[in-house]
Amino acid sequence: MKKGLLYLFVLICSTAMFTSCNNDEKEIFPVDEELVGTYKGAMDIVLDKLPIAAQLPKNVNISKAGDNQIKMELKDFVFAGMNIGTITIDRCDLVRSGDIYSFTGSQTLTLLDPIGTCPVTVKGTIGKGNLKMNIDVDVKALNQSVQVDYSGVKLSGSEKTEAKITAFTIDNALVLEQPVINEEQGTITFKVNETATADDLKAMAPTLTISEKAVVNPASGVAQDFSNGKKVTYTVVAENGTVKEYVASIAGNLNVLKYSFEEWGETGTYTKYQSPLPLAELASSNGGAELLVAFGFKGGFPMLQEKEAKEGQYAVKLVTLYTDGEGFGMAPVITAGSLFTGVFSLDIGDQLKSTKFGIAYDKKPIRFRGWYKYAPGAPFYNGSKDAIIEKTDECSIAAILYKVESDEEVLTGHDINTSDKRVAVAVLQDGTAKANYTEFDIPFTYLSGKAYEVGAKYKMAIVCSSSKEGDAFKGASGSALVVDELEVIGE
Repeated sequence: MKKGLLYLFVLICSTAMFTSCNNDEKEIFPVDEELVGTYKGAMDIVLDKLPIAAQLPKNVNISKAGDNQIKMELKDFVFAGMNIGTITIDRCDLVRSGDIYSFTGSQTLTLLDPIGTCPVTVKGTIGKGNLKMNIDVDVKALNQSVQVDYSGVKLSGSEKTEAKITAFTIDNALVLEQPVINEEQGTITFKVNETATADDLKAMAPTLTISEKAVVNPASGVAQDFSNGKKVTYTVVAENGTVKEYVASIAGNLNVLKYSFEEWGETGTYTKYQSPLPLAELASSNGGAELLVAFGFKGGFPMLQEKEAKEGQYAVKLVTLYTDGEGFGMAPVITAGSLFTGVFSLDIGDQLKSTKFGIAYDKKPIRFRGWYKYAPGAPFYNGSKDAIIEKTDECSIAAILYKVESDEEVLTGHDINTSDKRVAVAVLQDGTAKANYTEFDIPFTYLSGKAYEVGAKYKMAIVCSSSKEGDAFKGASGSALVVDELEVIGE
């Protein structure tokens, strides 16, 4: 009987001990299956109760630290403009409540200067594809605390990874050089007209194109303040949470030498005609044709006011006229319509010397742009009325920077295309027919061995002609070139 009681006592004690051991064992959670992964979200940062950042995009990595523990990693933690490194809590204990797990963890970390060594605590919830947590960083070196509130969703792994601004444009006449994206440096720069005011620059609204399924802040089309050297940071977040920042700013001011041909005035020595203003800067082959008209020529003038303008009310129309034998036999077979910066001073003995090209110009030219349309005429005269050849006429539009020693020095029809004084040129390559207004935007090319010299004296010749070889009296009767909104952009 005693032996039986002893056996029963041992059995009861053994069972109690076994039950106690089982109660001490922790539950195994499906960490890998449900919790592990990368979470895409945003964080709010508070420094000693002062909000310093809101909804900053950030990814958090969750990995398995044990059967009921997770590891939390937040890389490149940035606040107040400082990247203080990676916040990692190696072990966060999980407590389960249905499909949701709460977790807590703490660790002393050594972060980048000036933070140094500091205790970090974290608590939050995770489950059903969502992560919410609070991170508290006790910055003893600065006698401050940083609190982070984070919320994110778990990524599937198939999301798009690219976070780029692929195009950035500003539809504003004051922007003379469209933004340039430097992907490596993360910068976007553009140049504006030197006449732009601070108020003008406070309302620039860029249009952005970004990577597929990415988002950007500020959004495309939203006006930004670029006045007084201000910079605007654009943050692109890819579908998978990858973040790329671009800093947009004005890189400098540009000067515009522009002719819109809206204002006209009467001029002429022998026969009056209308000419675009300012007369001190713009001249044309009308200066020679007016003498032909005075002598009875009925073909009109080679430079005319055109009412079908690209912008505004007026443009300039240049027409190649058949003038053989006119002016008591002095006129060549054709007189090309030409418009140029400079002065026309008739020299009957040397007609090419009559065109004195160029006006004073004190900038470094960057681009030459404008609008034109062209209709070649027929037939093509190869220098005389008896030399008709099978050839289609072409127009000519060019801007030429040349160096001078004095204000009186000029290039003429003899040497505007050959002089060694020429430094840089912007020449339209396509002089063929264009039924509708066509835009050109040509960079200045510096000639071999030439460079812009600050402080040197220069002149700018803009030259347009209805016949490309008109200076050699070659061209087609009736060829018509219309130009509008001519601009030389300089810095």
